[in-house]
Amino acid sequence: MAELISHKGKVVSLDQGKISVEIVSESACAACHAAGLCGMSESRKKIVEVPSVRGKDYSVGQEVEVCLAPKTGLRAVLFSYVIPVMILLILILSLPLIGLGELAGGLVAIGGVALYYLILYLCKGKLAEGYEFFIRN
Repeated sequence: MAELISHKGKVVSLDQGKISVEIVSESACAACHAAGLCGMSESRKKIVEVPSVRGKDYSVGQEVEVCLAPKTGLRAVLFSYVIPVMILLILILSLPLIGLGELAGGLVAIGGVALYYLILYLCKGKLAEGYEFFIRN
C-alpha cells in the first residue's frame, strides 16, 4: 500500500459533524538551515475541514495528523497542474498554425488557462466531494 499524504496540524474549531484543522504548508526550502537568512522560504496556514468520527473526542488546540489517500492527491495534481499545462501547450502550438499571430495566440492561450481555472473554481463544491480527509490515530 502506498504511503498516505499527511500533515500535522492543530484543531482550531469543532462544529457539528466536522473538525477544522489548521495546517502549515511550507515550501521545500523552509527546512533549510539558511531559510531565515535568504528570505526565499515561505509558509502558509490552511484550514482543512475533516468529518468527525463518532467515539473520537478532540479538543481545540490538540495536535493531530490529517491524512489524504495518495490516489486523491494525484488527482489534485492532475487537475491543478497537468491539465492546465496541456491546455496551454495545445493552444500555443495550434493557434499559430491556423493563422493567429504569436502575441494573440499567447494571449488566447493564457485566457484559455484562466477560463479553465474559473471553471474549476465554479465547480469546487462538486470537486471537493471526491477528497475526504481523515485524522490518523
